[in-house]
Amino acid sequence: MPDSNGRSHILVVDDELSMQEFLEVMLTRAGYRVSIAGTGKTAKSMIQETRFDLLLCDIRLGDISGIEVLQEAKQKDPATVVIMISAYSTTEAAVEAMNKGAYDYVPKPFNNDELKRTIANALDLKTIEHEKEILDDELKKNLHFGKIVGNSPGMIRIYEMIRQVAKTRTNILVTGESGTGKEFIAKAIHEQSNRRNNPFVVVNCGGIPESLMESELFGHKKGAFTGATQDKKGLFEIAHNGTIFLDEIGELTLPLQVKILRAVQERVFRCVGGTNDISVDIRIISATNKNLEEEVIAGKFREDLFYRLNVIQIKVPPLRERKSDLKALAQYFLEKYAKETGKEMTKISSYAIDLLNKYDFPGNIRELENLIERSVTLSATNIILPESLSISIHKRRWIEGVKGRRFDLDDVSHGVNLDEIMETIEAAYVKKALEYTNGNKNRAAELLGMSFRSLRYRFEKLGIEKPLGGEF
Repeated sequence: MPDSNGRSHILVVDDELSMQEFLEVMLTRAGYRVSIAGTGKTAKSMIQETRFDLLLCDIRLGDISGIEVLQEAKQKDPATVVIMISAYSTTEAAVEAMNKGAYDYVPKPFNNDELKRTIANALDLKTIEHEKEILDDELKKNLHFGKIVGNSPGMIRIYEMIRQVAKTRTNILVTGESGTGKEFIAKAIHEQSNRRNNPFVVVNCGGIPESLMESELFGHKKGAFTGATQDKKGLFEIAHNGTIFLDEIGELTLPLQVKILRAVQERVFRCVGGTNDISVDIRIISATNKNLEEEVIAGKFREDLFYRLNVIQIKVPPLRERKSDLKALAQYFLEKYAKETGKEMTKISSYAIDLLNKYDFPGNIRELENLIERSVTLSATNIILPESLSISIHKRRWIEGVKGRRFDLDDVSHGVNLDEIMETIEAAYVKKALEYTNGNKNRAAELLGMSFRSLRYRFEKLGIEKPLGGEF
């Protein structure tokens, strides 16, 4: 356990003297209390005499296997965190170590900062797991709110808002990028409301042809048009006493917006071919990945309909702004698809999580879910390792421009302006070089492999603001 100064106690087990000394110095400077064992037998003896918070053990030792030391540590104290290291890394060795209870497996040569981060994450996880044992149903509720996973500050605020608005009939507009889980938010509002036992009807406003939309929403009478061979209830009527969720409301054409306005405003409509008004008691929740205010200004969305829908707005953050939820989400999807595929997969390597954290996930939670599903389906092991991630993270590269614009290489299938892209990339590199050199223009030119004159030309050509240090 941490000592009186709050330092965690780490046992380093390695048969190379130079590695022992290096790790002892590095980890002591990082604020840990460090003990050293040069053999597996020595380590086993120390484990019996002393409680360690973390064991950092080479898998190949001079006398016995590091796996045996791992098992000894876990048998003595299951709470001991074990990280295995080896210059002879294989997928089989990693899987065996983690199946025996190791937190992670780090191949040599390792990146010092990544190793320290892995150790810190492992000890943090140990603390969290200890707190969970004594605690806190509220945290569990916050981590899983219905089918929504996450307890980042942004999501906690959304949960609180859901609780506040669920019992009302007020119209809600859920906004956010594609794949952020807007339908889950709408479903959670419905399930928290007194309408939970009544219909929750989903309408994909972008997926129904315009010619059929009015009939789908409001129903039709027999003979109202060619093919109307019998009366049909519309989705608004089917949702009576429940909730109707108008997904991607921004895709509705202006004529359809006019037709839907009265139903939204008065909960009254007339079916196609009908002569009588139909009244319904429904909760209306809409969602969009567009900025409807900009659409109103551009004349693409009716202002009166916008204000009727946007009584209360819930903004769902993109995954890149709630990275603290990523591990919980990945674990949730791992368990979901492991169950569906019948595989005994329970763990994601922390290095795999680190790889995920380095990615922006432009497709948000939907992209993460698809990634984990593919990884579970294709993985030959029962642990998701970095190499298990059959992922566009390795294939897709986002190019960040000086004004935050991003280019996806896959966009070439739709046609691109290569000159514009190249200028954006060029400007980004010039800016970054000047950041690295604190505005030293001669040094920036050297980093970019060009002359000072060429750098000045590019500033004029690209219209970039003058760098730190003023004029050329």
